[in-house]
Amino acid sequence: MRTLDLHPWKVSTAEARRIQNELCHQVVLHNDFPHIDLIAGADLAIDKTSNEGFAGVIVYTFPALEEVERHHAHCKLTFPYIPGLLAFREAPALLQAFAKVKHEADVIIFDGQGIAHPRGMGIATHMGLVLDKPTIGCAKSRLIGSFEEPGPEVGNYWPLVHGEKTIGAVLRTRGNVKPIFVSQGHRIGLETCIDILLQCSDGYRIPKPTREADHFVGEIKRSPARAQDSS
Repeated sequence: MRTLDLHPWKVSTAEARRIQNELCHQVVLHNDFPHIDLIAGADLAIDKTSNEGFAGVIVYTFPALEEVERHHAHCKLTFPYIPGLLAFREAPALLQAFAKVKHEADVIIFDGQGIAHPRGMGIATHMGLVLDKPTIGCAKSRLIGSFEEPGPEVGNYWPLVHGEKTIGAVLRTRGNVKPIFVSQGHRIGLETCIDILLQCSDGYRIPKPTREADHFVGEIKRSPARAQDSS
């Protein structure tokens, strides 16, 4: 899978913030794709003992959500844990996993933030720019922004607002359970993000692509030898 060499990953924290401040001006926040035939979920698990990151990508048909392929990769983490700069810690392993993908997804969902980030550059947005793909941030908790609790029924949502700007939505994907935090990554509109995640939420709070990616990387982390890559 093709990637763009936008910047080095081994940088100082000051340089990482400078890169984010530059890249945020390149983000496209409207639909920039003709159709969705394939969708992918991506996640990363970290082993704090070995300081390794275990990345996984699963590609599905859309909207049927039948699995097409899955791949994983792992590597040593070279960037420290700093809130707001997680892409510099997680992206190298994720990019190794994406490099194995044979069927490129039309949209990729990441377990994390998109533009709902202090500099508008969460993992979904950063990876969207590097992969040059439409991406969605699907997070379990809020990083920034204010909101009101959405109604209890599936499909209810409330805008996530920072200052005077809407940076995402707080979406109920399962009745009477905690909502998820949705934000645009790159090359996609917010209403489309909401629609896609509802179609991927097969009775669960977390949409299937990132839910299964989370299970996949957890298995790899526990026993890398048991996690069979499809490549």
